[in-house]
Parts: sequence; C-alpha cells; structure tokens
Amino acid sequence: MSERYCVIGNPIAHSKSPDIHAAFALQTGQDMLYERCLAPLDAFDATVRALVAAGYGGANVTVPFKLQAADLADRLTERARAAGAVNTLIFNSSGGIIGDNTDGAGLVGDITRNAGVDLEGKRVLLLGAGGAARGAIVPLLAALPAELTIANRTVATADALVDRFTAQLAQDQRLAACAFENIAGPYDVVINATSASLADDLPPVPGSAFRAGTLALDMMYGKVPSRFMVFAGEHGALERDGLGMLVEQAAEAFLLWRGARPETAAILERLRQGV
Repeated sequence: MSERYCVIGNPIAHSKSPDIHAAFALQTGQDMLYERCLAPLDAFDATVRALVAAGYGGANVTVPFKLQAADLADRLTERARAAGAVNTLIFNSSGGIIGDNTDGAGLVGDITRNAGVDLEGKRVLLLGAGGAARGAIVPLLAALPAELTIANRTVATADALVDRFTAQLAQDQRLAACAFENIAGPYDVVINATSASLADDLPPVPGSAFRAGTLALDMMYGKVPSRFMVFAGEHGALERDGLGMLVEQAAEAFLLWRGARPETAAILERLRQGV
C-alpha cells in the first residue's frame, strides 16, 4: 500500500506540490501518494492529528499554518527552531511529530544551483522579517555572504531578528537590520520575502538597491512577473520568481521522508513551461 503525504494550507487548490512530488516519486521509484489538504483556519491541529491517525507519513505546511506547525510539533530540527516556523512535518511510527523547515535550504539551493549565483562574499538584502524571512536566515548565512541585511517596514522587528540570530550563531557580525528607507545599495542579491506580491503590490524598496546583474528573487511565483520583479528588472537586475525555491524545498522534504534526493532541473523546467 502506498504511503500517503499531503500539503496542508488554506487556500490550497492552487498548490503545485502534488505535481512536484508525483514527479519525484516517479523519478526515484518511490511508492507514495501526495494530496492537497484544506485545513479549516481554526482546526489545523485537529487536521494534523487526523492525518497521523490515518497513517500518513508526513505533510508539508503552507500559508497560514507554518507558525502553528512549529507549536504543534513534538520536536523541532535545529533549522526549524531557528526559523520559528515549520513547513515539513514527519510523522513517526509511534505517533510523534517532527517539525522541520526546508524553505531556506530550498531558497539557497535555487540561487546557487539553478540560478548559478555563488553567495560567498556577496552583499545580500532580505526584504521582510516574517516567517518566510526567518526560515531563510540560517541557510543564507551558511552560504558565507559578506553581509546579510534584513529590511522591514517596522525596523524594530528586523532588529529583533538580528538580535535573535546573532545570539544563536555566536554573535555573527554579518547580520544587520534597517528600515526600507535606509537601504544602502546596491546589493548582489535582493530577496523579496514580504507578502506584497500576494496583493500585487511592491515593497517599498528603492531602485538603488539594484545594479546591473543583481539577482532579484521573489519568493512568490505566478503566471506573470510580480511588480517586484518588474521593478528590479527596470533597474538592471536579473529577475527570478519563487518556483525554483518551491521545487528545491520540496526536494529537501522528499529526502527527509523517503531517503532519496530527486533531480530537480527537468521538473523545474517542465513546471516553468506550464506556469
């Protein structure tokens, strides 16, 4: 009998995760089923408990439940604990729930492998200080940038993240925070981790953050480029959406569940043709 997995969110009908994991399973010869699961906004915990009871092997978690997933898990991996958010749940045979966060690893994997940009020694700007940004900080720092600046509308929130992560990472001095209006570019890589693109909006990032050749990556993806991508392109940047990050974080989750790492390039290309 095929082991079952799913992605939990609200809304969830738009999710490409079932297509991605079906392709991974076919490629690696894994016997598994992967579905969408719509959780009521007030019943995330009950939804997960029902999946555990039904014998599922694990689940991905998307908006708006990543913080709740971190609270629900019996144990968090180091990167999930650092992020304070969970996007991957592993259900063990005794009914325990392990929470992990593969978003940051997926982001860095897409930048370095798919976009071909080496982060070592680079100036990196991270827009936003919410759950998406938190999940990216440790993997980004592990890629050894010269500096990583977190910009946010409320600078106190970004300052709090810097304090939190510098304490966790033995006073890492590469982290800094600023308000959007104080962004001092240009940067080599600019990552939009805000929710602005969900509302077809543009975060208040100045054009001076970009230069010719800057990689501007929006964690969101869609049929047309986001306003952030268009704005960055107008200032000479190389535009990239979040589809590659989605595929790479899914590959990380698949490895955790099935012990096999799928090749992502062909699957990403196929998805790009269908977006």
